[in-house]
Amino acid sequence: MLDTTAFMVRLGCALFFGGIMGLEREYYGKSAGVRTYALVSMGSALYTLLSVYGFGSASPDRVAANIVVGIGFLGAGLIIHNGTTHVRGLTTAAGLWVSSAIGMAFGVGWFSMGIVTSVLSLVILNIFGRVRYTMEHHYDHEHQEHHLNTSKLSKTSKSSTKR
Repeated sequence: MLDTTAFMVRLGCALFFGGIMGLEREYYGKSAGVRTYALVSMGSALYTLLSVYGFGSASPDRVAANIVVGIGFLGAGLIIHNGTTHVRGLTTAAGLWVSSAIGMAFGVGWFSMGIVTSVLSLVILNIFGRVRYTMEHHYDHEHQEHHLNTSKLSKTSKSSTKR
């Protein structure tokens, strides 16, 4: 059985690292931020601690499986589908899913796994997001230039046919 300090450290780590992920999402104006990510991560750590240390002979894997299902429902509520091709909230939902897993890692005492996963998640959210933005901005710029050139050609050909 763990002492109170060990429980507090595990919950605190889950809260901190989940909150850091949420801080990144909040900085970019996403729908779930610090509080949501911290609560999901810490709640997952608490459920994991309860399943391992609180239920005696009960199978902790069942509780873990139900955490994943519960986070799936929470994530589904964040995903919005507009029109035929535009989906919003998918990355935020996936981030909450990972935040929950990070909380579970801290809950069982796998600190290195929780920390590494947190760092990798921040890399994906931050750096990959910047790469995507740069690529989209570059494509939009090329598309606008092509449209302007096509428009100029069209005007030129119209004026030459009027003469």
